[in-house]
Amino acid sequence: MAQISIYTDGAARGNPGRGGYGAVLLSGQHRKELAAGYKLTTNNRMELLAVIIALETLKPGKHEIKIYSDSKYVVDAINKKWIQGWVRKNWKDVKNIDLWQRLLPLLQAYKPEFIWVKGHADNPLNNRCDELATAAADGTGLLSDVVYEAVHKLK
Repeated sequence: MAQISIYTDGAARGNPGRGGYGAVLLSGQHRKELAAGYKLTTNNRMELLAVIIALETLKPGKHEIKIYSDSKYVVDAINKKWIQGWVRKNWKDVKNIDLWQRLLPLLQAYKPEFIWVKGHADNPLNNRCDELATAAADGTGLLSDVVYEAVHKLK
């Protein structure tokens, strides 16, 4: 069984504002970095999207996955089983439903362990994800967070 460590972070310049995500995936001697920037989004959406994109990048199969995130929003939603409550309540009053619903089958398929790490501290991989996320938010060729923009009727 492959052991995979995934570090993730999201960033937004303004909330909402320009945003980006960064992820570092490690398995054995393999390392992959992922990042993308968005014209208009929120920090929480980028935190979630970092996890989603990292999991979507994996090849199907048996993996032992540990996800390290400095987002209490993401980590607590999984570890404290908030997401199960949201499903039972038919997503009533939940923000970012589109992303949570995109994440849910990935959680069921891979059953990752979520570990909270302190942001902007002494964790070099979390710091690297922050660098990737902020560079993506500040970069060019930004993508559209279509669902966010449609729901909030922002341009």
